[in-house]
Amino acid sequence: MADKKKKKAEGQEQPAEVIEKVAPRLREKYLQECIPQLIEQFSYKNIMQVPKPVKAVLNMGVGEAIQNIKVLEAAAEELTMIAGQRAMINRARRSIASFKLREGMPIGTSVTLRGEKMWFFMDKLFNIALPRVRDFRGVSATAFDGRGNYTLGVKEHIIFPEIEYDKIDKVKGMNITIVTTAQTDEEGRALLRLLGVPFRA
Repeated sequence: MADKKKKKAEGQEQPAEVIEKVAPRLREKYLQECIPQLIEQFSYKNIMQVPKPVKAVLNMGVGEAIQNIKVLEAAAEELTMIAGQRAMINRARRSIASFKLREGMPIGTSVTLRGEKMWFFMDKLFNIALPRVRDFRGVSATAFDGRGNYTLGVKEHIIFPEIEYDKIDKVKGMNITIVTTAQTDEEGRALLRLLGVPFRA
């Protein structure tokens, strides 16, 4: 009888182990350090005026996809690994005869990160990936669009730790745009510098 009760107890579903969620450390840095410094620098009247990043857009153009769709599929898989979110296939919006390009043809892959995924990605980009660039001397401090958004070109996607050089067909380049709520490039530059973007002097 005792054995039956013991077996029943063992068979009962045990409560799932509680896994503590780790908050993005870059977001904590923004809240604790960046906001106070930005308020002091730009004399904002309230915290709602303080600029913040809202999304990171990763884009990889793959011209070879016109002849070989498998190249694009590999690029999408690799971008998914880098971003931690499934990458989408981009298609041509119009036909260009000189490039033998027809409307609707696949030409690249992209992914948009928001929330925690954005914060984790930016932390990895600033502190792990960019320092792995050969002869790295910092990134351009002028690649803003006039509205506080910043675009960075990465020549070799192998700087990201998720990509194993021996397991890819070729090294690929990509563009990364960090969209912010900054009203000016000066504010956007100050925000990203405080977050850790290694701008060239």
